[in-house]
Amino acid sequence: MAEVLLSQVQKRFGAVQVIHGIDLHIHDGEFVALVGPSGCGKSTLLRMIAGLETVTHGRIHIGGRDVTDLDPKDRDIAMVFQNYALYPHMTVAANMGFSLEHRGRPKAEIAERVRWAADILGLAQLLDRYPRQLSGGQRQRVAMGRAIVRNPQVFLFDEPLSNLDAKLRIVMRGEIKGLHQRLKTTTVYVTHDQVEAMTMADRIVVLNAGKVEQAGSPLDLFDRPANQFVAGFIGSPAMNFIRGRCTSDGFETAGARVPIAPAALMQEWREVILGIRPEHFEISTASEGVATQVLLVEPLGSETQLTLQLGDTQVIALFHERLTVAPGDMLHVRPKPGAVHMFEPATGIRMESRPLIPS
Repeated sequence: MAEVLLSQVQKRFGAVQVIHGIDLHIHDGEFVALVGPSGCGKSTLLRMIAGLETVTHGRIHIGGRDVTDLDPKDRDIAMVFQNYALYPHMTVAANMGFSLEHRGRPKAEIAERVRWAADILGLAQLLDRYPRQLSGGQRQRVAMGRAIVRNPQVFLFDEPLSNLDAKLRIVMRGEIKGLHQRLKTTTVYVTHDQVEAMTMADRIVVLNAGKVEQAGSPLDLFDRPANQFVAGFIGSPAMNFIRGRCTSDGFETAGARVPIAPAALMQEWREVILGIRPEHFEISTASEGVATQVLLVEPLGSETQLTLQLGDTQVIALFHERLTVAPGDMLHVRPKPGAVHMFEPATGIRMESRPLIPS
C-alpha cells in the first residue's frame, strides 16, 4: 500500500490544456473517486497516474517515489479497464496469472496467487473457462482478479462498471467496496456515476474542465457543496436551483414566495440562487407553504417523485411515501428547516447562512 501525491500536475494535448495544475494527496489505503462530466479530465488524470499519458508539467509520487517519468510497469500499480481487456484465447486462470508469468514468477507461486484471488472473487469454479463463456459480471471479476494477483501498491479503476446493466452494477460496486475493505489497497476510481462514488468512496474529488471543484467525504460534498456545480452534480435526483431574492418574508421568485427560516437568509433584497434537494421538500398547509402545480407524477413504489411548477421554475420533489395526486393538481410545499443552500448568482459559490440583516 502507498500514498499517491500529485503536485501541480498539468496536461496539454497540443495547444489544448485539459488538466490545470492539480494538487491531490491520496492517503495510504484510501478509496478516492474521481467524478465529473464527460470531458472533465478524470480519465486523463488516472492515465497519468498509471503512466499511460505523459505529464506536461508537475510531479507524481507513489509510495514516496517520484514516478513521473517511469514506465507503467515500473510504478507498481494495477489498472482495471472499462472494457475488461481480457485475452480471448486464454482461460480465466491464464488471464489472471499472465502479468506474473510475464515477470518470470515461478509457476507454483502463480498458481497459488491465482487460486487466492479466485477464492476472494468467487471464480474458483471458472478458472478453466474462456472469456467468451463468461457473463459481463464474471469478466469484470476476472479483470479485477488479474489486478489483485500482483499485490500492487495502488489499484486504478477506469469506469469499470459502465458496461454492466443497472442491477449488476449495484452488485459489483458492493463487491469492489468489499474487496477494498478486505485488502485495504490504495484505490483511485474514475466514474461519471456520482451514486457509485457516493456509495463506495472514502473521499470524492469533483472535477470540472480539468480543475478540482471540491474534494471531501461523500456527506461533506452532499451537505456542504462548495459551489453550484458541485451541488448540482452530487445527489440524485439533482438539486433544484431557483433564482430570486431574499425578503423579510422569505424568498421570492417570479411572484411566488418560498418560506425560508430567517437564519438561512442573506441580506434583505439580495439576489441569490436558492438550492433545494428534491428530498428536502415537504407537504405543507396553504399558509405555511408555496403553491405549486403538479406537472408529472412518477410512482417509485415506496416513494413518489413529482415535477412541480413553482413560479416560473420547474422543480423535482421526492417524497418518501405514496401520494394520490395527478397532473394539474395544486400542492403546497415548503423546504425542510435547515435544508436549503444559497449561491452567489455571478460566481455560483455557496454562501454561508447568517441571520437576516435589515436594509
